[in-house]
Amino acid sequence: MRNFALLCIMMFLQFFIWGAWYVTAPNFLTTIGFDANDIGWTYAAGPVAGIIAPLFVGMVADRFMAAQKVLGFMHLLGGGLMYYATMQMENGASPDAINIIFFVYMVTYFPTLALSNTVAMKNMSDSEKDFPKIRVFGTLGWIAAAFALTLLDYETNINMFYMTCVAALSLGVISFVLPNTPANSDSEATLNQLLGLDALALLKDKAYLIFMVSSILICIPLAFYYQIASRVVEMAELPIAVTMSYGQWSEVIFMLCIPFFFARLGVKKMLAVGMGVWALRYALFAIGAPNQTSVLIVLGVIVHGICYDFFFVTGQIYTDKKAPEPIRAQAQGLLVMLTLGVGMFVGAKVAGYVESYCTPETFAALERTVEMSDEEYEAATKLHELRQIDWEKLWTIPAVFAGAVLAFFLVAFKDDPANESEYASNTDVDDSDADPYQTASAALETVAAEGEACSTDGDCDTGSS
Repeated sequence: MRNFALLCIMMFLQFFIWGAWYVTAPNFLTTIGFDANDIGWTYAAGPVAGIIAPLFVGMVADRFMAAQKVLGFMHLLGGGLMYYATMQMENGASPDAINIIFFVYMVTYFPTLALSNTVAMKNMSDSEKDFPKIRVFGTLGWIAAAFALTLLDYETNINMFYMTCVAALSLGVISFVLPNTPANSDSEATLNQLLGLDALALLKDKAYLIFMVSSILICIPLAFYYQIASRVVEMAELPIAVTMSYGQWSEVIFMLCIPFFFARLGVKKMLAVGMGVWALRYALFAIGAPNQTSVLIVLGVIVHGICYDFFFVTGQIYTDKKAPEPIRAQAQGLLVMLTLGVGMFVGAKVAGYVESYCTPETFAALERTVEMSDEEYEAATKLHELRQIDWEKLWTIPAVFAGAVLAFFLVAFKDDPANESEYASNTDVDDSDADPYQTASAALETVAAEGEACSTDGDCDTGSS
């Protein structure tokens, strides 16, 4: 019971750290001189780190040092780096200098996603049953961070980064009392295995190649959501962090629904629904943002669960079914590196350029009334400038792009019908007798197992984002 509680705390803080700044950072960074291109580089740091991280995890954490100790050191180092970045913000450092620190910080953070899964998976007797119970605390941690930001009024100020520092340092200390997860000092791995290059053989399968290309392409519009959506929420004068957390609540709900839909729709339809809702979400933003129509903006956030679960989680299951047993871990690592690495990197830069293109070079001045304090005038000016951005054009671009990716996928993707039936049979259950929670756990066993497998092949748990 003690170990279970510690693992739950670990997972809670792991995603609390991420959720404390990742979604709301642009709302503050724009106030200290970051433009759209600067924020694009801020969010490009994570994907690059996601490509570098597998090397560290595979070559160090699995072979030379206990995983919980590496986890502790990385979070302590990360907390220090985030504190240093925060000091630079207060001292008026340039966006380029701050972004370099952000990049180094993300290099320390991204390996911990796989490491936390490894620590959890290797310290439970029944991973299929127990891991989802622990992993859900990660999503709860992200949601808790959102509520903390709103309740403490940290959504648009530098305190969000201080909160991140405290959480990171806390988990760094706690990590050293986590259950021991020793390194496999006698294990050997080739460079190809560490880099996941053996999994490239899967791309000889035309269906899987089309799936992978579509996955990379759909991650380009995904970046728009993480970088820009929170400012649309702010413009509509909604509670930023709490409103953005609706996406995580829906993620949990739809995660539990995946076995039901997977068995009845199959791979192609599941993936297509995920991509289609992606286009729908940005269409909702394109219609709702110009007039600050709260209901459309909130709906655009809520459907995040469908976008993420139906595409990414289904894609992980599909990859597991396609990959031979010896290279399944590598295949999951390759999927993450190409999508959340390459795809998100390109997407972060594209989102920055598009936002810059849709932002006027000069803003119309806001007349100040006598009754306004300095703080009120500053806040009103920010909202005034946000409302001058061409939001309709900005969100139409990723909506059309996602629609084009969907069309390409529907035409080009033709998997073996025998495989479709196999996938369905592997996830189908007797609805009359099954416990929904256990059903979801069984269907998502592959996703849970990434925590152990990807300790050598990459960060395969992007989870609540």
